[in-house]
Amino acid sequence: MRPLPASPSPVDTPAARLADALDQGAGSPDETIQNALDFVRTHLGMEVAYLSEFIGDDLVFRAVSAPGFEDMCFVGAQMPLDQVYCRHILAGRLPELIPDTAQEPLCAEIPITANIPIKSHVSVPIRRSDGRPYGMFCCLSREARADLTSRDLDVMRAFATLSADQINDRIAKRLETAAIRNAITGVIKADALDVAYQPIFDSCTLAPQGFEALSRFHTDPYRPPNLWFDDAARVGLQPTLEEAAIERALRAIPTLPEHTYISVNASPDTVAAGGLEHIFAPYPGARILLEITEHAQATDDMALLAALVPLRAMGVRLAIDDAGAGYSGLQQIVQMQPDVIKLDVSLTRGIDTDLVRRSLAAALVGFASEIDAKIVAEGIETKQEFSTIKELGVPLVQGYLLGKPMPLAEACQVCTPAKSA
Repeated sequence: MRPLPASPSPVDTPAARLADALDQGAGSPDETIQNALDFVRTHLGMEVAYLSEFIGDDLVFRAVSAPGFEDMCFVGAQMPLDQVYCRHILAGRLPELIPDTAQEPLCAEIPITANIPIKSHVSVPIRRSDGRPYGMFCCLSREARADLTSRDLDVMRAFATLSADQINDRIAKRLETAAIRNAITGVIKADALDVAYQPIFDSCTLAPQGFEALSRFHTDPYRPPNLWFDDAARVGLQPTLEEAAIERALRAIPTLPEHTYISVNASPDTVAAGGLEHIFAPYPGARILLEITEHAQATDDMALLAALVPLRAMGVRLAIDDAGAGYSGLQQIVQMQPDVIKLDVSLTRGIDTDLVRRSLAAALVGFASEIDAKIVAEGIETKQEFSTIKELGVPLVQGYLLGKPMPLAEACQVCTPAKSA
């Protein structure tokens, strides 16, 4: 029998302990489920509590609270469903609450009853959002428990519901992740990723010096490129998608004039992953400009810097993209020692009427000169912005005023023989 306090205090009742356990489960789904199992096992005074999943014809333990019985019941262990109570409870042949298995003739026919042995058992089905059984939320004891009541079953049901919510959230996220991964890999396999090329001009001669490669996805319904890359980052496919986009963009190198380069974008983690060296190998390194965005921080700065060494040995130039809008600013520029610094559109837009923007741009132009780097001003959309950028001594410009992103055939048409700036 469970010892009961003579007069339970307001802060030490099953309801209060239930609330405490719910509060303790406010962390990850795994923590919530583990706290639920620990609570019901302790509350009911039973030896073993577990949450199981049905996989084919087997029961698999997904979470366990069984101090001293770890050899019998542990996460990942499995048992045939025809040797346990689950199917009988789901079918209504056994009740969810069994204070004494000796009082249920069917229990004697199930091998596990004698093998453990099981003398008392409380088990509540866990169901998926669509109503299909997921598994069971279960407690058992080697002692008969005549004191178990419907109130104890209600406690079990409350925690089973809590666990079901966590499980169904996890399943939904897993399905969403799988759908995103399938969509991204499908786009890559179907070669449904295209590239538009936006020209980068010499600010004095207006001769095109290079082209920034911008990804376009041919899918129905249409989704903007940034959403594809954001999704790829969420599901661990950022390097895969970025590398596919870069490989697709570089196919244009033999078609474009030899004096021009192609600028490709990669996140710090994609560069650090080390896959770009193989992608760049078939092309002249001097015709590739690798833009690393400031918007994303590198997970491993040392790995990033190490990955840049072989790329630079191939002649690939390095650009810091979105300067003035990112996390690390001048610190990242100093670390990477780029060949090109690209002024972000947030800095160039309205630069002709904003003293602060103009002063910051002028400072970056001076800084670039000191480290022998070039400046590219992005997002130039008005003649006034262009004039101000020229006055500041910015050598390269890019924006809708001069040229929008365009198919490769059109990019070839805007090219005229010119020496590289």
